[in-house]
Amino acid sequence: MISNLLKMLSYPFMQRALVVGILVSLCAALLGVSLVLKRYSMIGDGLSHVGFGSLAIATALGFAPLAFTIPVVVLAAFLLLRMNESSKIKGDAAIGLISSSALAIGVITVSWSSGMNTDVNNYMFGSILAMSDEDVVLSVVLSIVVLLLFVLYYNRIFAVTFDETFAKATGVRAEVYNMLLAFLTAITTVLGMRMMGALLISSLLIFPALTSMRLCHTFQSVVICSAVLSVVCFLLGMSLSFFLSSPAGATVVIVNLLAFLIFSAFARIREHTA
Repeated sequence: MISNLLKMLSYPFMQRALVVGILVSLCAALLGVSLVLKRYSMIGDGLSHVGFGSLAIATALGFAPLAFTIPVVVLAAFLLLRMNESSKIKGDAAIGLISSSALAIGVITVSWSSGMNTDVNNYMFGSILAMSDEDVVLSVVLSIVVLLLFVLYYNRIFAVTFDETFAKATGVRAEVYNMLLAFLTAITTVLGMRMMGALLISSLLIFPALTSMRLCHTFQSVVICSAVLSVVCFLLGMSLSFFLSSPAGATVVIVNLLAFLIFSAFARIREHTA
């Protein structure tokens, strides 16, 4: 077993995937708690579709994929937030409108371009082989920025998550921290797309938070449990993916699903024995 793990770690592409994956999983888990509690968890799915569209355009035009996609997805996150606050189109309707439009643009771009099938498959379903050294450096730097900003503004994010009206009454500029949350979510979504794929990245935002909430009942305990659980599930998923030759992103999601079912079973048992 140890020799197999050492063999897995000897491959450069696995080293890159593990470094980026651990950081992205940690970022997604921390942000996911607030998104789930604010009933805005599907923003990750919407932004991933925007990311797919912009990645397709970047590839067709020969631009650096991540450098082009990150600002586009950040702008989409701010637009979604603005629509949710002031437009007649709110919540899931706004996400569906923007995500389906971006996905359609991406599909049309692909159909008009040649030689993009492999790249598109990587963007849609994820590929640990698709990450270059430049992607790793950019991902590590941005992930550290996301983690630092979350820790630095933890109390404010907590305030706008649980009672935005009260937070505004106490002088907290809720709109600023909602924009910060959208900004951090956009960056995390784009960074995770290369490995998890546009169709699966939202699972990293949703599963750890929902799983932790089965047994934990305070914001701090849910955040800590979600972070630990996300990293553990990612490592298990990547290991199984390597040994079973299964798709990395899908395997990570299945491990997260199993963790959710196990935590739910323990929660049910605890309710009956209480």
